[in-house]
Amino acid sequence: MNPETYLADVDVSSDRAIDFLDARELPPPEPLQETMNRLSDLDESSVFVQLNDRVPQFLFPKLDDQGIAYQTVEADEGVVTAIWRPASE
Repeated sequence: MNPETYLADVDVSSDRAIDFLDARELPPPEPLQETMNRLSDLDESSVFVQLNDRVPQFLFPKLDDQGIAYQTVEADEGVVTAIWRPASE
């Protein structure tokens, strides 16, 4: 499983470093906790990709509060959410 393949349908630069989490087997609230832990180190040159078995609806308000960009798409393997920090103006 190559995380880069999930970015084909997402509007984020493919030249960013990828941090990947397969959260499909993690019970709630571990996907949310692990994602938030990893996002604390996320810089503008990286993208975090989470593969989940469902839409991470409780994650979205937290990302919005921090001004972090994200996009979620359905894939054969599950729900893919790409998360990145917008480049500074």
